Order: sequence, then structure tokens, then C-alpha cells
Amino acid sequence: MGGTGTLKAVLFDRDGTLVVDVPYNGDPQLVRPMDSARPALERVRRAGLATGVVSNQSGVARGLLSLGQVTAVNQRVEQLLGPFDVWEVCPHGPEDGCACRKPAPGMILSACRTLGIEPSEAAVIGDIGADMGAARAAGARAVLVPTEVTRAEEIEAAEVVADDLQHAVELLLQTRVAPA
Repeated sequence: MGGTGTLKAVLFDRDGTLVVDVPYNGDPQLVRPMDSARPALERVRRAGLATGVVSNQSGVARGLLSLGQVTAVNQRVEQLLGPFDVWEVCPHGPEDGCACRKPAPGMILSACRTLGIEPSEAAVIGDIGADMGAARAAGARAVLVPTEVTRAEEIEAAEVVADDLQHAVELLLQTRVAPA
């Protein structure tokens, strides 16, 4: 794994991490930021780090929403939380066997290529084990921010667990969490 390991970007899961999870949401008006999302993102941006979103959107493969609806929701996220340097969306279902759907590393690797950094220079913040698995597979750092849907075994398996997004960002900025 190349790179210096210096943190240069923080990649966030969307649903359940940045915004309240509304399953298969295609309606921008239903987007509600998580309580600590704004201050956490402001802190990352003030630190001079790139920001990105890596989001599984299997509702597209399931025929429950269109890529256009996903884009509209993502635009609403940006209206509420500010611009992100990179967006990666996996429209595939679990059975499609793609390389992008978390816990596969594809979206993280693609985001890092877009940002011109090594995966070891990125951190992923998410709310479930698939987010942590994708970070680990890519060679990025990982911080779990559990919600009511996070399973106990996912919390136990996570190397770094934070109380909320602000805490996750502070852990990354203060301790420079080692790659998984």
C-alpha cells in the first residue's frame, strides 16, 4: 500500500450517517441531516480535507427508484450540508456481484482515484459493517458511528467506534487513526 498515510480525505456513507435513513428514498424533501452532520463536515472542511460520499443504492437495481431520483436526493444533501468533492453511488443489488457495492472496495478506490490520493490517505465514516468492510478492503481508515440499525457484532468488530459524526471526525483529526 503506497502513500504516506497522512489523512487527506474523509468519505462518508450517506444514509444513516450523513442523513436520516429513509429506505429507498427518491424524494429530496424527505432528506434530513443527522444531528451532528453539519458541524462535522465544517470541521473536516476547515481542516483542509477533501470530502466525499460513498453510497449503496440498491433501490435502483430493485426498480424502486431511478438514478435521477438518487441524483436529486444527493443534490438535496449538498444543499443542506454543502458541496462534496466526490460522489460515488453503487446502483447494483446484493446479488449483482459488482466490485463497487460495499463491503467491496470499488467506490472507495474510485473516490480516491478521483481525488488523486492513495486509499491509505482516506478515512471512511459509516454506520454499518459493510462500510467498515469496504474501508478495510480498500486500505482506508474506518470509523463506525452506530445507529439503531447497527448490529452488536458490527460494533464489536469495528476498530474505532464514535458516538456521533463530530466525535468520529475529532478522532480522525486528533489521533490520525491507523489504516485498518
